Amino acid sequence: MRRCCPALCISRRAAPSPSAGPAAAVSRPPPLVLLLLLLQRRPPPPAPPPHKMAAGGSGGGPGGLSASGPQPPPPPPGNGAAAAACTNGPGGAPASPPGLTYNQCGAGNPAAAAAAAAAGGPGAGGSAPALGGAGGPLQREPVYNWQATKPTVQERFAFLFNNEVLSDVHFLVGKGRGSQRIPAHRFVLAVGSAVFDAMFNGGMATTSTEIELPDVEPAAFLALLKFLYSDEVQIGPETVMTTLYTAKKYAVPALEAHCVEFLKKNLRADNAFMLLTQARLFDEPQLASLCLENIDKNTSDAINAEGFTDIDLGPAQSGILTDREVVSLFLHFTVNPKPRVEFIDRPRCCLRGKECSINRFQQVESRWGYSGTSDRIRFSVNKRIFVVGFGLYGSIHGPTDYQVNIQIIHTDSNTVLGQNDTGFSCDGSSSTFRVMFKEPVEILPNVSYTACATLKGPDSHYGTKGLRKVIHESPTTGAKTCFTFCYAAGNNNGTSVEDGQIPEIIFYT
Repeated sequence: MRRCCPALCISRRAAPSPSAGPAAAVSRPPPLVLLLLLLQRRPPPPAPPPHKMAAGGSGGGPGGLSASGPQPPPPPPGNGAAAAACTNGPGGAPASPPGLTYNQCGAGNPAAAAAAAAAGGPGAGGSAPALGGAGGPLQREPVYNWQATKPTVQERFAFLFNNEVLSDVHFLVGKGRGSQRIPAHRFVLAVGSAVFDAMFNGGMATTSTEIELPDVEPAAFLALLKFLYSDEVQIGPETVMTTLYTAKKYAVPALEAHCVEFLKKNLRADNAFMLLTQARLFDEPQLASLCLENIDKNTSDAINAEGFTDIDLGPAQSGILTDREVVSLFLHFTVNPKPRVEFIDRPRCCLRGKECSINRFQQVESRWGYSGTSDRIRFSVNKRIFVVGFGLYGSIHGPTDYQVNIQIIHTDSNTVLGQNDTGFSCDGSSSTFRVMFKEPVEILPNVSYTACATLKGPDSHYGTKGLRKVIHESPTTGAKTCFTFCYAAGNNNGTSVEDGQIPEIIFYT
């Protein structure tokens, strides 16, 4: 007897005639019953072959993970959405960060489950078994023994810089499309910054794992973290000001010093006004003083630079002058004949021409010591000049900072005509390093003066084969300025005409 599907047999019954009445209509099964009958008679799909998935080994031993029982086959080629979701971290993050292996897809990985569902693959609706336990959480397993590849503490901490490994806080840095999400480690930040220490461990410590920093540039924040994690300094012309701001905000004075030193080395006439504004804003008096000295020596170039129009508010906008005084000054500088003003309108004494310098030594040697005694040398010139500073030798032990007091004394009256308590940084070379007076010191012809410098710092280079007379000839006018040097009696730390410190005198004619 031929077998046939009951559903098909039912469907082949004669259709009731219109005159059959209600009884014929009741005998027809509902559509849901037909569907169930069809599904019951449908042959089951063949079971997939056993599939084993391992991480770092095979079987169930250490270092390996395997799924017991049948496993779905790997996604077929071309199923890019499901494959990408399985290799990504939570929320569609990039593939496992260095040192971590994400080894679960499907139920524990919402991105993978969604992609697999869209592609019709395993993981849709939770039909695929989850590695590490059915329905278990996402497993993060460190790459075994990565620490062994980093022999020093510095290398291990440097490896954690901008790395998700062991991170316990994230910073959302910047605004808008330029913002970045940067991972970090509370312990490292608290060790390097009192501000971070208070943020994470103080009385009002935050418990949030994501902290927004809209006022900080991502590049500057990364430079700060790089320094905290590895002591490496990464600053350039484009990032130095934002990095200085960030270092000050989070109280990292060592990075502040590196930024200020970078600005000093790159100080020029065309950026002096801009750096002066920034130095005042960030409360860096030494940098501001250097900017003013540069502007004083190169006034014309500084005023013609683009940064001159961007300087901060002047007296006219600061409230120091009354409205009447502002108007009178404006008229004084713009109209002729000039109206009377209540201020002195005579030009102040200023230096014209180019800066000059002379060096009295012909050779440089090593090891000149300091014990609080001033180096001194007497000199005179054949014409009126203005001395603005000295050139001094620096350390023989590499980059070093010195504290120094410089003076020019009228020898006969022992009157101090000019002095400055300041400092300078040297790079370890045998070059001279500039130390400037606050105001130019007028030197009259054929009068004896004493140049003094009292240094506090390590042993330095010194000059030998000194010249008693040094002549400077102007390259433009040919005018000659003759310096004559003499021994300064008394405490002079050994400096003489023949050898010692104070090799250079910087002046204007």
